[in-house]
Amino acid sequence: MDDRYGTDVLAAGWKKQFQRELPRVPAESDLVVEVADDGFCGAVTGVRSGTVELEDRHGRRRLFPLGAGFLVDGEDVVLVPPAPTVPKAPARTASGSFAAPDARARVARASRIFVEGRHDAELVEKVWGDDLRVEGVVVEYLQGVDLLEAALEAEPPTAERRYGVLVDHLVPGSKESRIAEAILRGPHGAHLKIVGHPYIDVWQCVTPRALGIAAWPEVPRGIEFKVGVCRALGWHARDQADIARAWQRILGAVKTYRDLEPSFLGRVEELIDYVTA
Repeated sequence: MDDRYGTDVLAAGWKKQFQRELPRVPAESDLVVEVADDGFCGAVTGVRSGTVELEDRHGRRRLFPLGAGFLVDGEDVVLVPPAPTVPKAPARTASGSFAAPDARARVARASRIFVEGRHDAELVEKVWGDDLRVEGVVVEYLQGVDLLEAALEAEPPTAERRYGVLVDHLVPGSKESRIAEAILRGPHGAHLKIVGHPYIDVWQCVTPRALGIAAWPEVPRGIEFKVGVCRALGWHARDQADIARAWQRILGAVKTYRDLEPSFLGRVEELIDYVTA
């Protein structure tokens, strides 16, 4: 015969056998809670010293002890303290520097950085854009170092308006190096810094690893560099639209400064230091 009362009336837990376990709800900010005893309803505005503060729609605030006696969406709950927030590590920009919290773009400085072409400017923006906006540094492209002298004549640099210039293929004996040396010896050299990387084109400043290739292809003399690169990599190079798509593919592979060659990284950092000093 079944014994509906059990065999041991003194067994532990007999009081809780038929009790319903209430859900435990963290008292997160803005959680709407109703107090079961008096019907006060409000949003959580804070938790401290074992109490929760609620604010109703009229702006009235009251403190209640955490625990049972609350309703959320009409269901009985036990309010518990919210989990402690873990402080986040400072965010970094694509250039590797610490991102300034709630940074806003600074009014542009008179000093600025010149680069040779649109691709150079887009690559600098991709990696250093956040830093440059905080510093208020504008990057302008020249469409060739041959036009640098005319740009300097139109708006000469001064002690308060210094210019940094990034040049492609700045190696001894190159056309670019001869132009740079002549300009630095001229009347604008005192407030001008010209640096450059050794590559024929800024495309090569992106590491082959970032693109998943073993190395940048060698392009024979007499073939336009970008066209030769596209053909060697099996990319279309029929017109300027194909070249533009190839550049977007390269630029899209750049996520951080680690995807750029050190000889390019160092020169850009050098120019930023120069125009912001």
